[in-house]
Amino acid sequence: MAEVKLLGFWYSPFTHRVEWALKIKGVKYEYIEEDRANKSSLLLQSNPVHKKVPVLIHNGKPIVESMVILEYIDETFEGPSILPKDPYDRALARFWAKFFGDKVAAVVNTFFRKGEEQEKGKEEVYGMLKDLDNELKDKKFFVGDKFGFADIAANLVGFWLGVFEEASGVVLVTSENFPNFCKWRDEYINCSQVKESLPPRDELLAFFQARFQAVVASASAPK
Repeated sequence: MAEVKLLGFWYSPFTHRVEWALKIKGVKYEYIEEDRANKSSLLLQSNPVHKKVPVLIHNGKPIVESMVILEYIDETFEGPSILPKDPYDRALARFWAKFFGDKVAAVVNTFFRKGEEQEKGKEEVYGMLKDLDNELKDKKFFVGDKFGFADIAANLVGFWLGVFEEASGVVLVTSENFPNFCKWRDEYINCSQVKESLPPRDELLAFFQARFQAVVASASAPK
């Protein structure tokens, strides 16, 4: 039996955050794919509060929430540091991780909602992109000179956001409006540490196209 198990969804940016951290540390683990429509008893027992992935199980003890899991991995396993050593840089990394966490709902609402809720999401995402565009001028990483905690947290905007745009037909990011962000995103998805750990884009695109089509069909169905 594996000492480390990861419960997740293959299409989830939050699951992939944990996988990246485990790979950076060189930790061997057993990956268990969950079914969103039929969650396993192991998942429900391991995360009884939120009943969500990802869940890391280490020596039989569950840890939940992707960024909490990242800190646990960094503190528990030997290998390259994920959080910076310098206290100020650590604080910056945690700031940007929280920044991305606070924007998840807006990103999701922009693509999966309609009407006023979608427009509200768009405005918040535009504000987020403006902040990122200002921050990322002449920068390859969020903190310091190497890939780390904040960059892992940025995977939703670095990769998944572009997939959401193509799958839904809702375009939010243009190089004219957000040139620094677009340059960073291009470098981000081609960074070896990121590229090796991303799910196949064509499979991810097909998955979310089907999800968006289902949402549209449901919204237009007779009540």
